[in-house]
Amino acid sequence: MRKKVLVLGANFGGLTAALAVRHELDGDVDVTVVSASDQFLFNPSLIWLPFGKRDSADITFPVAPTLESHGIEFIHAAATGLDPVAKKVTIDGGRELGYDYLVIATGYRNKDDVVPGFKENANTITTLPAAERAAVAWRRYLDRPGDIVIAASQGAGCFGAAYEFLFNTAYQLRKAGLHKQVKLTYVTAEPFLGHFGIGGLPHGEQLLGMFLRKEGIDARISTGIDHIDQGAMVLADGEKLPFRFSMVVPPFLGQRFLAGANGMADEKGYIAVRDTYQSEKYDDVYAVGVAAAVDAPWQTPTPVGVPKTGFPTEEMAHTAAANIAAQIRGEEPTHKKAFGDIKAVCVMDAGNNGVIILADKMLPPRKHGVLIPGPQAHLMKLGFEKYFLWKMRHGYVQLP
Repeated sequence: MRKKVLVLGANFGGLTAALAVRHELDGDVDVTVVSASDQFLFNPSLIWLPFGKRDSADITFPVAPTLESHGIEFIHAAATGLDPVAKKVTIDGGRELGYDYLVIATGYRNKDDVVPGFKENANTITTLPAAERAAVAWRRYLDRPGDIVIAASQGAGCFGAAYEFLFNTAYQLRKAGLHKQVKLTYVTAEPFLGHFGIGGLPHGEQLLGMFLRKEGIDARISTGIDHIDQGAMVLADGEKLPFRFSMVVPPFLGQRFLAGANGMADEKGYIAVRDTYQSEKYDDVYAVGVAAAVDAPWQTPTPVGVPKTGFPTEEMAHTAAANIAAQIRGEEPTHKKAFGDIKAVCVMDAGNNGVIILADKMLPPRKHGVLIPGPQAHLMKLGFEKYFLWKMRHGYVQLP
């Protein structure tokens, strides 16, 4: 009998895993994708949406046609339960789906209770609806400008997005002629500028410091947020930063339904995995992207998370797909890629400038790491957005 592979999620991790396992086995497998969203979202471009440089149609596409053209069934529903012993997933409406192999690629949700007042009084850009709300707030702000606070809270891991939004904000203030009259402040849990949640790279602190000085941005480093009032952010040390507009990147969490999955997930909804991306408890369950637990090789005075979205998620998904294909062929799952050994490849946009970030490993110790500043980074991000959306829309996950 043909084996059944069930994939939960249809974004970077889910779409990649589903298409890759189907290609690995030349179609000799039944693959089903279940997702609460029927749209693929290119999350890296959410930084531009509040400024009117993108809208949802520019950075999304429906996943059903892509999957169905590759012989993959798509079910538009949210997973609500998982029984890894019975090998069953429950979805909206109480329907149960069985599987031989399961890939959990359900992405993240914001930790909305990270600090009091975050949800009520701050904007964020980590989801499409939130970025669209931030766009409304930015338009209101331009009618009545004032000071701005951009922050990456304690426990956050997506520092790249915080920096990108910070520098894009500075760029938009210059375009609007507001640069000299607006105090722009960056608040971060990072122990130093350019830590990025990956331990930093050579000369990164100096480079980021230069960027901040050039734009006249004040920084509060290695600090948490106590609470956010309407119009003011209060830091852990008691300092009060008034603002007319703010954006905060919070920590991410896994999905709630995983908490009841027979002790497989921790309190954040993250699943402990081996270097094969099999869960530690079950050989037939894989977790990739934010759902996979990652231990950072450091401790910081203010808690700092590790970024797992984008390129690392793709690498995890390809590794999981190769191992599922091996298991279906009756072989051992020998493909391994420890998270820390995944290459760091990132482009940080800064309006009309940016930084290309490259390293031989995501986490230290490393042999090589470099940050390359310049306008070519901005152009590279624009080009990559178009290429990646084209690649995923057509299901060409075998391309780099």
